[in-house]
Amino acid sequence: MHHETSLGIWLAFVVFILAVLALDLGVFHKKSHTVGFKESIIWSGVWIALAMAFNVIILFWRGQEDFMLFLTGYVIEKSLSVDNLFVFLLIFSYFKIPNQYQHKVLFYGILGALVMRAFFIWAGIAILENFAWVIYIFGAFLLFSGIKMMIPHDENADLGKSWVVRCARKVFHTTHELHGDKFFCVENGKKMITPLFLALIFVEFSDLVFAIDSIPAIIGITNDPFLVFTSNVFAILGLRSLYFALKGFADMFHYLKYGLAVILMFIGVKMLIVKWYHMPIAATMGVIFSVLLISVLVSIYMKKKNGSETVS
Repeated sequence: MHHETSLGIWLAFVVFILAVLALDLGVFHKKSHTVGFKESIIWSGVWIALAMAFNVIILFWRGQEDFMLFLTGYVIEKSLSVDNLFVFLLIFSYFKIPNQYQHKVLFYGILGALVMRAFFIWAGIAILENFAWVIYIFGAFLLFSGIKMMIPHDENADLGKSWVVRCARKVFHTTHELHGDKFFCVENGKKMITPLFLALIFVEFSDLVFAIDSIPAIIGITNDPFLVFTSNVFAILGLRSLYFALKGFADMFHYLKYGLAVILMFIGVKMLIVKWYHMPIAATMGVIFSVLLISVLVSIYMKKKNGSETVS
């Protein structure tokens, strides 16, 4: 059961997000520059503060249960997005995108991600409301995704051999040269796409793949479209700042993906047994927060342990 949210509130939220994005790119990041650690930490704080302020509004407007549902959804999406940041690192290093142009790629990538998310959320909730049995498919899929995440795989795949790049190079004329922060250029009278645009295509595709896991995960917590969409949006908005803050010490989160795998499996099981047992939101939150905390602490401990072994 979820609250009906009026069209006016939906429109007000979308206008607010578009205004924040316009400020971000049009004022604060008008010129391409390398985003430093200090700047990224400040911006990460701003996005988290905005999300928490919005959640306080939800607390007074809708009550404690929706406040907890938004918070849980936001934490799940934020945590899963950390795993996606490592894919961004791989994309930028493969296409040799300089630091000062990465923000622009991520900005437009996130704009595209918001549109895709809106569609996925609408489709997912509409399917569930009309075909309740689909929750078992979602649950089985999350269980499978969690198990798959546990299995080690090649972190240094050659992106040039992927079908995404091969298709893009068949559809568009491509140049191997960067043209500043331009997505398109003209060479020998032909309009071409630059490596910056190829990187953007890959960022969009990686978010599409990432959404296939994350949307069922959050729908497993709540099927309220407004809570699912808003928690998703706030988690995605802070993704760029988080990327620049984390890329310096990515190995600090080495074991986080195992924690995320456990969370996906947990939500999968929760969806599979929903007919017989409906877990209270407080218990769900407790499991998710505990698993995340343990995986981050294990990552930090193992990094220190390996570092001391290297020194000795």
